[in-house]
Amino acid sequence: MTKKVCILHVGGTIGMALSEYGWVPAKGFVERYLKSIESRPALPDWDLHRLEPLLDSANMRPSDWVRIAGEIVARYDDYDGFVVLHGTDTMVYTASALSYLLHGLAKPVVMTGAQLSLQDVRSDGREHLVTALILATLEIPEVTLYFGAQLFRGNRAQKIHNHDFVAFASGNLRPLAKVGVRIDVRFDLVRPAGSGVPRAVELEREPEVIALRVFPGISETLLRRVLADPVDGVVLETYGTGTFPSAQAGLLDAIGEAIDRGAVVVNCSQCHSGRVHQDLYGTGRALSDIGVVSGHDMTPEAALTKLYCLLGAGRPVEEVRRRMVHDLAGEISPL
Repeated sequence: MTKKVCILHVGGTIGMALSEYGWVPAKGFVERYLKSIESRPALPDWDLHRLEPLLDSANMRPSDWVRIAGEIVARYDDYDGFVVLHGTDTMVYTASALSYLLHGLAKPVVMTGAQLSLQDVRSDGREHLVTALILATLEIPEVTLYFGAQLFRGNRAQKIHNHDFVAFASGNLRPLAKVGVRIDVRFDLVRPAGSGVPRAVELEREPEVIALRVFPGISETLLRRVLADPVDGVVLETYGTGTFPSAQAGLLDAIGEAIDRGAVVVNCSQCHSGRVHQDLYGTGRALSDIGVVSGHDMTPEAALTKLYCLLGAGRPVEEVRRRMVHDLAGEISPL
């Protein structure tokens, strides 16, 4: 029996047209390309659904993550898998958020896009779309990101290049699949299927969550302004294994005061690969002492969206702190 895939066209370069204002989302290019390849025996059946308005991914907001998740849940019983066409700039944020919002997922959700529009004769989007359709029929029941002949776990990927066709990488988890003449899937890395139909996606509120990159010379004044109420959650991007300029006592005081009033502060490394070992150096242990929780080997994007989803679901602060250090959707490697 032929499998059927739902394609959700959210926006992004893959379906853009060149205008007097530069590249902008446009209708028709994705549809025309799909028309040209329909009835190919190697491909599943599909339906295309546009999420209006089509967006440049720079304009994506958390409400769009919830909307995409809701569209998948609403159509879940009708399809064997899903392909989400999305802009590359914020694709890893959406992929990470969907991995948390689609709790219980038992079918593939493959995100992809392109560096060149389907309007361009050299577009990488053609291969991405075709291969994503095939990947969406395989037993890979998680949110993934396909780009540049590699399939990544969505909440482990990061964008590493803004114009190379190899635009994404995963510093702390090998690709789930590599695509050449054959599609070689590392099923030993694939997460087991969830309990079935993901529960309805609802967030009770829109929390104030920020990412703050530590840099030499960061001032106490700046830190206090950034961490002021109503900030609910902070992804603190620190050096190396999670070290921080702890010799400046005022910086630690500012973070500690934010934690005392109920903010959740998570320590992630600025490095593309490696793990936070917060207690390895005294400059990291100082963060543990004031209540900063370790982000282990999460990407900053995965940590930020996780914070947003947990806080947005209305979970108590102490529960959010506990859950941030535990793996929910494959975003953290075992110790």
